[in-house]
Amino acid sequence: MTPLTVAFCTFKRADRLDRLVASLRAQSCPVPFDILAVNNNSPDDTLAVLDALQKQPGAALRVVTETAPGIVPTRNRALDESLDRDILVFIDDDELPHPGFLAAAYDAIVNEGAQCVGGSVEMDFITHVRPAWLEDDLLGFLAAVDHGPQRFWIRDSSTPIWTANVAYDMRLFRDDPALRFDPRYNREGADVGGGEDAIMLRALLAQQARIRYRPDMGVQHSVDAWKLHRRYFLKLHYRAGLRQAQLSAPDFAAGWLGIPPFLARQFFSHSAKTLGLFLTRQPGLIRQAMNAAHALGYLQGYRQRATQRLT
Repeated sequence: MTPLTVAFCTFKRADRLDRLVASLRAQSCPVPFDILAVNNNSPDDTLAVLDALQKQPGAALRVVTETAPGIVPTRNRALDESLDRDILVFIDDDELPHPGFLAAAYDAIVNEGAQCVGGSVEMDFITHVRPAWLEDDLLGFLAAVDHGPQRFWIRDSSTPIWTANVAYDMRLFRDDPALRFDPRYNREGADVGGGEDAIMLRALLAQQARIRYRPDMGVQHSVDAWKLHRRYFLKLHYRAGLRQAQLSAPDFAAGWLGIPPFLARQFFSHSAKTLGLFLTRQPGLIRQAMNAAHALGYLQGYRQRATQRLT
Protein backbone atom coordinates (compact mmCIF):
# COMPACT_ATOMS: atom_id res chain seq x y z
CA MET A 1 0.00 0.00 0.00
CA THR A 2 1.16 3.52 -0.76
CA PRO A 3 1.35 5.30 2.63
CA LEU A 4 0.68 8.83 1.39
CA THR A 5 -1.52 10.40 -1.28
CA VAL A 6 -1.38 14.01 -2.37
CA ALA A 7 -4.67 15.04 -3.98
CA PHE A 8 -5.93 17.98 -5.99
CA CYS A 9 -9.49 18.72 -7.04
CA THR A 10 -9.71 20.30 -10.45
CA PHE A 11 -12.24 22.15 -12.57
CA LYS A 12 -11.44 23.79 -15.90
CA ARG A 13 -7.73 24.37 -15.24
CA ALA A 14 -6.18 22.00 -17.78
CA ASP A 15 -3.47 24.55 -18.62
CA ARG A 16 -2.06 24.40 -15.07
CA LEU A 17 -1.94 20.63 -14.58
CA ASP A 18 1.37 19.88 -16.33
CA ARG A 19 3.32 22.16 -14.02
CA LEU A 20 1.41 21.10 -10.89
CA VAL A 21 1.96 17.37 -11.42
CA ALA A 22 5.61 17.91 -12.36
CA SER A 23 6.14 19.95 -9.17
CA LEU A 24 4.50 17.25 -7.06
CA ARG A 25 6.59 14.51 -8.67
CA ALA A 26 9.72 16.52 -7.89
CA GLN A 27 8.91 16.52 -4.17
CA SER A 28 11.14 14.65 -1.75
CA CYS A 29 9.19 12.50 0.72
CA PRO A 30 10.39 9.93 3.30
CA VAL A 31 7.81 7.38 2.07
CA PRO A 32 6.39 6.42 -1.34
CA PHE A 33 3.48 8.57 -2.45
CA ASP A 34 1.02 8.79 -5.30
CA ILE A 35 -1.00 11.66 -6.75
CA LEU A 36 -4.80 11.71 -6.96
CA ALA A 37 -6.59 14.02 -9.40
CA VAL A 38 -10.33 14.42 -8.80
CA ASN A 39 -11.86 15.93 -11.91
CA ASN A 40 -15.20 17.67 -11.33
CA ASN A 41 -16.74 17.27 -14.80
CA SER A 42 -14.37 19.79 -16.38
CA PRO A 43 -15.66 20.85 -19.83
CA ASP A 44 -12.15 21.54 -21.16
CA ASP A 45 -9.46 18.98 -22.05
CA THR A 46 -8.60 18.20 -18.40
CA LEU A 47 -9.05 14.44 -18.86
CA ALA A 48 -6.85 14.35 -21.96
CA VAL A 49 -4.10 16.25 -20.15
CA LEU A 50 -4.34 13.95 -17.12
CA ASP A 51 -4.26 10.88 -19.35
CA ALA A 52 -1.00 12.08 -20.90
CA LEU A 53 0.44 12.86 -17.46
CA GLN A 54 -0.37 9.35 -16.24
CA LYS A 55 2.03 7.96 -18.85
CA GLN A 56 4.97 10.08 -17.71
CA PRO A 57 7.58 8.85 -15.20
CA GLY A 58 7.47 9.64 -11.53
CA ALA A 59 4.90 9.15 -8.79
CA ALA A 60 1.81 7.31 -10.03
CA LEU A 61 -1.14 9.53 -10.96
CA ARG A 62 -4.63 8.23 -10.23
CA VAL A 63 -7.55 9.99 -11.95
CA VAL A 64 -11.21 9.87 -10.94
CA THR A 65 -14.17 11.97 -12.01
CA GLU A 66 -16.72 13.21 -9.50
CA THR A 67 -19.99 13.95 -11.29
CA ALA A 68 -21.72 15.83 -8.46
CA PRO A 69 -20.94 19.51 -9.05
CA GLY A 70 -19.00 21.54 -6.52
CA ILE A 71 -15.96 21.55 -4.31
CA VAL A 72 -17.56 19.69 -1.38
CA PRO A 73 -18.46 16.45 -3.20
CA THR A 74 -15.09 16.61 -4.95
CA ARG A 75 -13.15 16.94 -1.70
CA ASN A 76 -15.24 14.20 -0.11
CA ARG A 77 -14.51 11.96 -3.09
CA ALA A 78 -10.80 12.50 -2.46
CA LEU A 79 -11.31 11.45 1.16
CA ASP A 80 -13.22 8.33 0.15
CA GLU A 81 -10.60 7.39 -2.44
CA SER A 82 -7.85 7.69 0.18
CA LEU A 83 -9.35 5.94 3.21
CA ASP A 84 -6.76 3.16 2.96
CA ARG A 85 -3.87 5.65 3.08
CA ASP A 86 -2.05 6.73 6.22
CA ILE A 87 -1.91 10.38 5.15
CA LEU A 88 -3.86 12.50 2.66
CA VAL A 89 -2.41 15.85 1.60
CA PHE A 90 -4.56 18.39 -0.26
CA ILE A 91 -3.27 21.03 -2.65
CA ASP A 92 -5.37 23.21 -4.98
CA ASP A 93 -5.10 23.16 -8.75
CA ASP A 94 -4.10 26.84 -8.85
CA GLU A 95 -1.06 26.32 -6.63
CA LEU A 96 2.49 25.00 -6.74
CA PRO A 97 4.23 23.37 -3.76
CA HIS A 98 7.41 24.78 -2.28
CA PRO A 99 10.33 22.35 -1.81
CA GLY A 100 9.79 20.34 1.36
CA PHE A 101 5.99 20.54 1.14
CA LEU A 102 5.34 16.78 1.44
CA ALA A 103 8.24 16.14 3.81
CA ALA A 104 6.88 18.74 6.25
CA ALA A 105 3.39 17.22 6.14
CA TYR A 106 4.77 13.73 6.77
CA ASP A 107 7.03 14.89 9.59
CA ALA A 108 4.22 16.75 11.38
CA ILE A 109 1.88 13.75 11.36
CA VAL A 110 4.34 10.89 11.90
CA ASN A 111 6.98 12.50 14.12
CA GLU A 112 5.09 15.33 15.86
CA GLY A 113 1.81 13.49 16.33
CA ALA A 114 -0.42 15.90 14.43
CA GLN A 115 -3.77 14.70 13.12
CA CYS A 116 -4.09 17.69 10.81
CA VAL A 117 -1.39 20.04 9.56
CA GLY A 118 -1.31 23.04 7.26
CA GLY A 119 1.23 25.58 6.10
CA SER A 120 1.85 28.98 4.61
CA VAL A 121 0.17 30.16 1.41
CA GLU A 122 2.09 32.77 -0.58
CA MET A 123 0.33 34.93 -3.15
CA ASP A 124 1.65 34.93 -6.71
CA PHE A 125 1.15 38.29 -8.42
CA ILE A 126 3.58 37.58 -11.26
CA THR A 127 0.85 36.75 -13.77
CA HIS A 128 -1.64 39.41 -12.66
CA VAL A 129 -0.67 42.82 -11.29
CA ARG A 130 -1.70 43.45 -7.70
CA PRO A 131 -4.12 46.42 -7.54
CA ALA A 132 -3.04 49.38 -5.44
CA TRP A 133 -6.17 49.13 -3.27
CA LEU A 134 -5.44 45.48 -2.33
CA GLU A 135 -3.91 46.03 1.10
CA ASP A 136 -2.12 43.33 3.08
CA ASP A 137 -5.04 42.85 5.48
CA LEU A 138 -7.21 41.73 2.54
CA LEU A 139 -4.89 38.97 1.30
CA GLY A 140 -6.37 36.43 3.68
CA PHE A 141 -9.60 36.61 1.70
CA LEU A 142 -7.62 35.31 -1.28
CA ALA A 143 -6.48 32.34 0.88
CA ALA A 144 -3.12 33.81 1.93
CA VAL A 145 -1.75 32.28 5.14
CA ASP A 146 1.24 33.61 7.06
CA HIS A 147 1.30 32.87 10.78
CA GLY A 148 5.00 33.57 11.12
CA PRO A 149 8.18 31.48 10.85
CA GLN A 150 7.65 29.24 13.88
CA ARG A 151 5.80 25.92 14.16
CA PHE A 152 2.95 25.79 16.68
CA TRP A 153 -0.17 23.92 17.71
CA ILE A 154 -3.42 25.49 16.55
CA ARG A 155 -5.84 25.88 19.46
CA ASP A 156 -8.58 27.99 17.91
CA SER A 157 -9.79 29.45 14.62
CA SER A 158 -7.80 32.69 15.01
CA THR A 159 -4.88 31.03 13.17
CA PRO A 160 -6.66 29.10 10.43
CA ILE A 161 -5.28 26.72 7.85
CA TRP A 162 -7.09 25.96 4.60
CA THR A 163 -7.38 23.11 2.12
CA ALA A 164 -5.01 25.08 -0.11
CA ASN A 165 -2.39 22.97 1.68
CA VAL A 166 -3.59 20.75 4.47
CA ALA A 167 -2.80 17.15 5.42
CA TYR A 168 -4.81 14.69 7.47
CA ASP A 169 -4.07 11.55 9.43
CA MET A 170 -6.67 9.38 7.69
CA ARG A 171 -7.59 7.60 10.90
CA LEU A 172 -9.70 10.71 11.59
CA PHE A 173 -12.02 9.78 8.73
CA ARG A 174 -11.85 6.00 9.08
CA ASP A 175 -12.80 6.21 12.75
CA ASP A 176 -15.61 8.72 12.11
CA PRO A 177 -17.46 8.06 8.82
CA ALA A 178 -19.67 11.10 9.47
CA LEU A 179 -16.68 13.44 9.45
CA ARG A 180 -16.77 14.92 5.97
CA PHE A 181 -16.86 18.34 4.31
CA ASP A 182 -20.31 19.84 4.94
CA PRO A 183 -22.45 19.88 1.75
CA ARG A 184 -24.34 22.94 2.99
CA TYR A 185 -21.19 24.96 2.25
CA ASN A 186 -20.72 23.70 -1.28
CA ARG A 187 -19.37 25.99 -3.99
CA GLU A 188 -19.81 25.17 -7.67
CA GLY A 189 -17.64 26.21 -10.61
CA ALA A 190 -16.54 29.84 -10.44
CA ASP A 191 -18.99 30.68 -7.66
CA VAL A 192 -17.63 32.49 -4.59
CA GLY A 193 -18.06 31.72 -0.93
CA GLY A 194 -18.18 28.19 0.30
CA GLY A 195 -16.27 27.94 3.56
CA GLU A 196 -16.26 24.16 3.74
CA ASP A 197 -12.64 24.11 4.93
CA ALA A 198 -13.36 26.60 7.72
CA ILE A 199 -16.23 24.40 8.90
CA MET A 200 -13.97 21.33 8.82
CA LEU A 201 -11.38 23.18 10.90
CA ARG A 202 -14.05 24.08 13.48
CA ALA A 203 -15.24 20.47 13.57
CA LEU A 204 -11.70 19.25 14.26
CA LEU A 205 -11.16 21.91 16.92
CA ALA A 206 -14.42 20.81 18.59
CA GLN A 207 -13.06 17.25 18.67
CA GLN A 208 -9.83 18.58 20.19
CA ALA A 209 -7.86 17.14 17.29
CA ARG A 210 -4.12 17.84 17.28
CA ILE A 211 -3.69 20.51 14.60
CA ARG A 212 -0.25 21.76 13.62
CA TYR A 213 0.99 24.79 11.71
CA ARG A 214 4.15 24.17 9.69
CA PRO A 215 5.40 27.21 7.78
CA ASP A 216 7.69 24.92 5.76
CA MET A 217 4.64 23.17 4.27
CA GLY A 218 4.26 26.10 1.89
CA VAL A 219 2.60 26.64 -1.46
CA GLN A 220 2.47 29.43 -4.00
CA HIS A 221 -1.07 30.43 -4.91
CA SER A 222 -1.84 31.92 -8.32
CA VAL A 223 -4.63 34.47 -8.00
CA ASP A 224 -7.29 34.47 -10.72
CA ALA A 225 -7.66 37.83 -12.45
CA TRP A 226 -11.42 37.92 -11.84
CA LYS A 227 -10.78 37.91 -8.08
CA LEU A 228 -8.66 41.07 -8.25
CA HIS A 229 -11.69 43.34 -8.29
CA ARG A 230 -13.48 45.05 -5.44
CA ARG A 231 -16.78 43.40 -6.39
CA TYR A 232 -15.30 39.96 -5.69
CA PHE A 233 -14.54 40.89 -2.08
CA LEU A 234 -18.00 42.41 -1.63
CA LYS A 235 -19.75 39.38 -3.12
CA LEU A 236 -17.63 37.04 -1.02
CA HIS A 237 -18.71 38.77 2.18
CA TYR A 238 -22.33 39.07 1.13
CA ARG A 239 -22.45 35.31 0.51
CA ALA A 240 -20.69 34.61 3.82
CA GLY A 241 -23.26 36.64 5.72
CA LEU A 242 -26.11 35.00 3.81
CA ARG A 243 -24.93 31.47 4.63
CA GLN A 244 -24.15 32.26 8.23
CA ALA A 245 -27.67 33.58 8.80
CA GLN A 246 -29.31 30.70 6.94
CA LEU A 247 -27.31 27.91 8.59
CA SER A 248 -26.03 28.90 12.01
CA ALA A 249 -27.67 32.09 13.31
CA PRO A 250 -29.65 31.84 16.57
CA ASP A 251 -33.32 32.79 16.65
CA PHE A 252 -33.86 36.45 17.49
CA ALA A 253 -36.99 38.35 18.43
CA ALA A 254 -38.79 39.12 15.17
CA GLY A 255 -39.31 42.64 13.91
CA TRP A 256 -40.71 44.16 10.74
CA LEU A 257 -40.83 41.57 7.91
CA GLY A 258 -39.24 39.07 10.29
CA ILE A 259 -36.03 41.11 10.54
CA PRO A 260 -34.70 41.78 14.07
CA PRO A 261 -34.27 45.56 14.45
CA PHE A 262 -30.62 45.31 15.54
CA LEU A 263 -29.69 43.59 12.25
CA ALA A 264 -31.14 46.50 10.29
CA ARG A 265 -29.28 48.95 12.53
CA GLN A 266 -26.01 47.08 11.96
CA PHE A 267 -26.43 47.23 8.20
CA PHE A 268 -27.24 50.95 8.17
CA SER A 269 -24.36 51.68 10.56
CA HIS A 270 -21.84 49.84 8.36
CA SER A 271 -23.27 51.51 5.25
CA ALA A 272 -22.95 54.96 6.83
CA LYS A 273 -19.34 54.29 7.83
CA THR A 274 -18.61 53.10 4.29
CA LEU A 275 -20.09 56.27 2.82
CA GLY A 276 -18.09 58.40 5.25
CA LEU A 277 -14.80 56.74 4.26
CA PHE A 278 -15.66 57.15 0.59
CA LEU A 279 -16.45 60.87 0.93
CA THR A 280 -13.38 61.63 3.06
CA ARG A 281 -11.07 59.34 1.04
CA GLN A 282 -9.72 57.70 4.17
CA PRO A 283 -8.00 54.30 4.17
CA GLY A 284 -9.95 51.14 4.99
CA LEU A 285 -12.81 51.78 2.55
CA ILE A 286 -12.85 48.31 0.98
CA ARG A 287 -12.66 46.53 4.34
CA GLN A 288 -15.55 48.62 5.68
CA ALA A 289 -17.59 48.04 2.51
CA MET A 290 -17.03 44.30 3.04
CA ASN A 291 -18.49 44.66 6.55
CA ALA A 292 -21.57 46.33 5.05
CA ALA A 293 -21.90 43.57 2.44
CA HIS A 294 -21.68 40.91 5.14
CA ALA A 295 -24.34 42.70 7.22
CA LEU A 296 -26.62 42.90 4.17
CA GLY A 297 -26.14 39.21 3.42
CA TYR A 298 -26.83 38.29 7.05
CA LEU A 299 -29.97 40.40 7.06
CA GLN A 300 -31.19 38.86 3.81
CA GLY A 301 -30.38 35.31 4.93
CA TYR A 302 -32.16 35.75 8.23
CA ARG A 303 -35.22 37.13 6.48
CA GLN A 304 -35.27 34.15 4.11
CA ARG A 305 -35.01 31.76 7.03
CA ALA A 306 -37.83 33.52 8.89
CA THR A 307 -40.01 33.38 5.76
CA GLN A 308 -39.36 29.65 5.33
CA ARG A 309 -40.41 29.00 8.93
CA LEU A 310 -43.76 30.67 8.25
CA THR A 311 -44.53 28.66 5.10
